[in-house]
Amino acid sequence: MSGPRRIGQSVPEVAGKVLGKRGLAFGALITDWPSIVGHQLSLRTAPDKLSFPRGKREEATLHIRAMGAIALELQHLEPQIIERINSFFGYRAVAKIKLIHAALPSTPSPVVRPRALTMDEEIGITTTTATVEDEELRATLERFGRSLMARPKRAAR
Repeated sequence: MSGPRRIGQSVPEVAGKVLGKRGLAFGALITDWPSIVGHQLSLRTAPDKLSFPRGKREEATLHIRAMGAIALELQHLEPQIIERINSFFGYRAVAKIKLIHAALPSTPSPVVRPRALTMDEEIGITTTTATVEDEELRATLERFGRSLMARPKRAAR
């Protein structure tokens, strides 16, 4: 049977291809890194890899890219960062942090304030993800949908 499919049915398939073995948890870390660690820290650090123990989906080691003096600051902030990450996910997703002394993957883009979503947009996101049974996946999809919808509209060229 072909035809339109709900986004909740398509996202795991598409996201799985894009994120590969890194999984949806790593994708959420990347997209929400500034809200997890704060704007200033997110400008000088980047999540690089999330390594789970064999056969487990919790107590991972998060590899973070950082250069210079920020690495020392990260060592001191490790307990708070782990607590923020685990609060974000709602379970003990990360147990420790490993620092990678390397340049960030790309230059951060300028901060653009997201626009507020309309009530119709909020309802649309909630309605679209309502059939996703996995709570963590549904919450991730809702955050992703909001981040896409909240981007400021570009002027036509």
